[in-house]
Amino acid sequence: MMDASAWDQRYTEADRLWRREPNEVVATEVDRLTPGRALDLAAGEGRHALFLAERGWEVVAVDFSRVAIGKGMVTAQESGLEITWVVDDVLSYRPHGVFDLVLMSYLQLPEASMRRIVAGAELAVGPGGTLLIVAHALGNLDGGYGGPQDPALLYEPEQAASWITSLEVDRAEHITRKVDTEEGPRTAIDLILRAVRHG
Repeated sequence: MMDASAWDQRYTEADRLWRREPNEVVATEVDRLTPGRALDLAAGEGRHALFLAERGWEVVAVDFSRVAIGKGMVTAQESGLEITWVVDDVLSYRPHGVFDLVLMSYLQLPEASMRRIVAGAELAVGPGGTLLIVAHALGNLDGGYGGPQDPALLYEPEQAASWITSLEVDRAEHITRKVDTEEGPRTAIDLILRAVRHG
């Protein structure tokens, strides 16, 4: 598990570490929601924060890499988008207020850390709001492409659903994603978890 300085180094070595376009599943899920206030945890260079802002969301993007946040800020400024950028560790970050969407995209940490982050994320979901988690699944280790190769950083939909205590889980399942590689198209196995707070 890398710390902020290691991630800063990774982000420094590439123009963009991740593609500018959003994850297809995240995009589909977001497009079914009414824009409101969104929190993007472990936002990286901000591809999902930017996507949300482009669709009229008021976005807070959090990541512990100053380099990643800096890149996101530049892209947002160039695109004429207003996003609140926060340099902080999602393990200790405490959101201000509540949100209509809390997003965790490919945040891969040991289960104890994930439980802690999800507990805080749940508290940040307001009435009628959604918690959306998309991540590399454990099954990707043997049956898919890419992602962490440490099983301690991977989990299954049922496992992720067990972390939810105050929201209603209405989707927890495997999904597949096509990945273009130099050897041709490959398939990655992800999980999606969507939980809502009714009221």
